[in-house]
Amino acid sequence: MFLAGSIEMGVADNWQERLLARLGHGVVALNPRRENWDASWKQSIDEPQFREQVEWELDGLERADLIAMWFAPDTKAPITLLELGLFARSGKVVVGCPNGFWRKGNIEIVCARYRCKLAEDWEAFVAVVASELGAGALK
Repeated sequence: MFLAGSIEMGVADNWQERLLARLGHGVVALNPRRENWDASWKQSIDEPQFREQVEWELDGLERADLIAMWFAPDTKAPITLLELGLFARSGKVVVGCPNGFWRKGNIEIVCARYRCKLAEDWEAFVAVVASELGAGALK
């Protein structure tokens, strides 16, 4: 499972950690949140560390059986919006988008069109992710 979603350091809570704590053992998760992220890296294909991170994320999204996307209301999550656009048609995206997210309407329309499961709050998101992972996924 790939954990796509709000990461904005200092703004978004560590929802990835909270989700994994709720799921049973045996879940393999690819988590793009990096404590050692360097915001000074140039946002360029020519920046080796930046390019490595972005390519790792794209590879992980492609290889994952499930992509769990959480859009935290107090964030913008532009990369997650991009990832939703790239993978909505894949059949493996589960989205959590509570009221208050600045582009919730866009997310609702994309999820409806491409039949992505959409949860309106944290508990529903956790339940949908667990359901997609199979029986016994929740602790």
